Amino acid sequence: MTAKLSGPMLLPKSGAQPTMAVVLLHGYGSDGNDLIGLAPYWQDLLPEALFVSPNAPDPCRMLSAGYQWFDVAFEGDRLASRQTGVETARPVLVEFLEAMWAQTGITPERTLLGGFSQGAMMALHTGLSMDRPLMGIVAVAGAFLPPKDFGTRPHAKPPVCLIHGDMDDVVAPERSAEADAALRAAGYDVSYHVSPGTAHSISPDGLAFATEFIRRVAGK
Repeated sequence: MTAKLSGPMLLPKSGAQPTMAVVLLHGYGSDGNDLIGLAPYWQDLLPEALFVSPNAPDPCRMLSAGYQWFDVAFEGDRLASRQTGVETARPVLVEFLEAMWAQTGITPERTLLGGFSQGAMMALHTGLSMDRPLMGIVAVAGAFLPPKDFGTRPHAKPPVCLIHGDMDDVVAPERSAEADAALRAAGYDVSYHVSPGTAHSISPDGLAFATEFIRRVAGK
């Protein structure tokens, strides 16, 4: 049995029943309270949206507080470790999304999936492995770890937004450049932005770029 995810949630600013969902996945050693802080930037744009930021399933191994989607290898083959990690954590996130859709009546096509760092890796891996297209995926300071069957059968192709700081020394900026190239080659609609002078964080220009992407895919 997979773990059950939960975390902070904000109901639609309109006060009505939600017709859209924005699911935000935090990074390694953090929790849902971190990324739910993005909701106020987008609530006016998406007043009908439910915002939810679940805590990752496991306590963080290296830190006394916070959670992890998967364990981080600080030695050996980091890429292989990340690939194994996203594949292991994917069923937990899929179960959470499917339960949310069943409970709210919101559809995948009306769901935006976003993430930062390790959460961005989860958003890309999971969102691009689903048969029904999401409204869009926003991945900040992450990397694309392809699903096992990526490229061997037709998948839904949601639009993707990639954002990365050029001074990131935690997840190399090249990881998003590689994701951009791989996804464009596979026929995806990709919006890619590099934030100058930005380390492992979300800068104002990156936030503005994500906002314009969301505006476009939501038809606002």
